[in-house]
Amino acid sequence: MKVMVETSARHIHVTQEVLETLFGKGAQLTKKKDLSQPGQFACEEKVKVIGPKGDFTMSILGPVRKDNQVEISLSDARKMGIAAPIRESGDVAGTPGCKLVGPCGECEIDHGVIAAQRHIHLTPDSAKEFGLSDKQIVSVEIDAGTGRKTVFADVVVRVRDDFFPAMHIDTDESNAAGIAGPVDGVIIP
Repeated sequence: MKVMVETSARHIHVTQEVLETLFGKGAQLTKKKDLSQPGQFACEEKVKVIGPKGDFTMSILGPVRKDNQVEISLSDARKMGIAAPIRESGDVAGTPGCKLVGPCGECEIDHGVIAAQRHIHLTPDSAKEFGLSDKQIVSVEIDAGTGRKTVFADVVVRVRDDFFPAMHIDTDESNAAGIAGPVDGVIIP
């Protein structure tokens, strides 16, 4: 049971309201490139994300969302001085916030900063083929040929019709496994 493993670098998702605060009334996201998940794309727009101890300039991923979400690694969280919890994407209730600064304005978001839980996107058909179900927790073995073979545990399976089969890990996890670019991982149920 092989799945493509991709590194998801720090990024931000914004609501239309926050997009307009940062980039001006009527602002729209400008697609830079498509991502592996259908309908998702990296944008030309970038914002400064500021925590109590540090900041990063991050790309926005589109399309706009119903809630703001800043996805960072745990190393990024320490540099920024934010106690970012490990959460599944979209689960932002009760998480810390931060300051966002764009070319036309700035705002404080009171929640939304997370370290994304490692996860696998699967379609219902691919999940059935692998014998996996939505929210199931699995492990994935990665051997990028760098002498840092790694088994990632606590990988949540996410199943939806609009997904493309791929596992996402953050930059800390990617560096630990010596990954440079997409690699194959073996799912261990």
